[in-house]
Amino acid sequence: MQRIPLRKMLEHFYMEDIGSGDLSAQLISDSGPQQAVIHAKQHGIVAGVEVIREAFALLDADIDVSLLKKDGDPVVRGENIAVLTGNPSTLLTGERVALNLLQRMSGIATATRRAVEALNDPSIRICDTRKTTPGLRMLEKYAVTAGGGYNHRFGLYDGIMIKDNHIAAEGSITAAVAKARAYSGHMVKIEVEIEDEEQLQEAIAAGADIIMFDNCGPDTVRRFAQMTPPHIVTEASGGIDMRTLPAYAGTGVHYISLGFLTHSVTSLDISMDIVPGSERGPESER
Repeated sequence: MQRIPLRKMLEHFYMEDIGSGDLSAQLISDSGPQQAVIHAKQHGIVAGVEVIREAFALLDADIDVSLLKKDGDPVVRGENIAVLTGNPSTLLTGERVALNLLQRMSGIATATRRAVEALNDPSIRICDTRKTTPGLRMLEKYAVTAGGGYNHRFGLYDGIMIKDNHIAAEGSITAAVAKARAYSGHMVKIEVEIEDEEQLQEAIAAGADIIMFDNCGPDTVRRFAQMTPPHIVTEASGGIDMRTLPAYAGTGVHYISLGFLTHSVTSLDISMDIVPGSERGPESER
């Protein structure tokens, strides 16, 4: 996760949440540093712990953050993820932004880990899509990797995907691939989305680097994967959920991309509590 863009994102999020100042923070007396614990309220996989560190450092460089979990670690209900020590009003000001991101990222990591385990086929990589929350793509795609998944393209700028509408507009897969090959550099991969055997054969003949089997059941994916030359990367996507995912094990496809990892995931329930009367803890907690 890149630190500079993360800080810029956090600045924007704080401007939205804090505005001209945290009115509730004025309730807190300045009686010295206190501790706060961030803990899980349900089982899952943690992702985004560096967000905690950066979020509070942006508000107050003197806040001490002790991370008790790493990204990708499992967590059980009641288990602590981090211990923070610092000005209590600042801790409360930064709480919501930090928790919102941590909860969302951990929810994505948890869903990804469950998908990997449900598929139970290390020869097939689970990956994400571009169906991410605008403004949060970097964090959400990072969370997928924390859960054991892989990233598809990050945007329209780092890979060419020829979908049904591109094919319809250009007239054929052959014409679309030829035009894409003519203007793209040798480092840019071209992926073609196909739905039937005729399109598969055309995509192979056109020289696609990657072929996506769109909305195909496991038997069709298996057959299409066997028909595709080994130098072409294959992907299955569309209509695959946690219930049907195990049936795709052993199909021979290289990737399965799942939009639900980011577009409809449930955040992991995580909370922060100020420890009443606490002061700076022992060295083992810092």
